[in-house]
Amino acid sequence: MSTLNEQVMNDLNSIVTEWTSHSFLNKDDLFVIGCSTSEIAGEQIGTSGSEDLAGHIFDALQTLTKKTGIHLVFQCCEHLNRALVVERETMKTYGLEEVTVVPLPEAGGSMASYAYKQMKDAVVVESVQAHAGMDIGDTMIGMHLKNVAVPLRFKQQSIGHAHVTAARTRPKLIGGSRASYPS
Repeated sequence: MSTLNEQVMNDLNSIVTEWTSHSFLNKDDLFVIGCSTSEIAGEQIGTSGSEDLAGHIFDALQTLTKKTGIHLVFQCCEHLNRALVVERETMKTYGLEEVTVVPLPEAGGSMASYAYKQMKDAVVVESVQAHAGMDIGDTMIGMHLKNVAVPLRFKQQSIGHAHVTAARTRPKLIGGSRASYPS
């Protein structure tokens, strides 16, 4: 196994451990992943995608799913307007709208393409409002997070050469200075 693959697997294990050691994720939460495998490899986003690297990420996220009960949502690249790959069951449960496209490494990105091929019954939807997510390689997942996004400061801040940003969401605080909020 190459040094990059070993580093990626170690980085992913650390991130999965950080996600599971906190109470940020709840059963049935939508968890969006934006990922540039090019950035993980140390290249410019969109220039050298790798389904091999996508496979490592997909496997690690399956572990996260088993430990937390979340539903994975994989963001496509801008060539598909950042549409998202989900299981058909997730689409139905959350009332998401299916669109007609099959992500490919060159149009959708390697991560979304790999996830589409690996899922039991994958579909592509136009948008979600996820409860939490992870952006690997600055792919801009914010449009798919619920209001209000709260950045998480994990110790592990990269996967391979790619910068990682993690976020959870919380309900909006409403009511002003006279309102009371649970702690």
